[in-house]
Amino acid sequence: MPSLNVTFTDEEMEGVRAAAAAEGKSLKQYMHDLGVREMHRKRFVAGATAWADRLREEFDEAFPDEVPPSQRGRGASAAS
Repeated sequence: MPSLNVTFTDEEMEGVRAAAAAEGKSLKQYMHDLGVREMHRKRFVAGATAWADRLREEFDEAFPDEVPPSQRGRGASAAS
């Protein structure tokens, strides 16, 4: 089974140990789960983005008065 050696500063290691203890996990299990969790998070975000992109045109047609955040003004004029 593949493994990985990771180098941390003393301060970083202290933080990682504390985080693992807070979750009631061994350091090894915590680091494993952290990587897997990040992989799942990225997969979820990619899926959510693709879903939003597929529905954007339908949403824009259903709600023509809604202005996307990227096209909104700033300050007091944005509230009107």
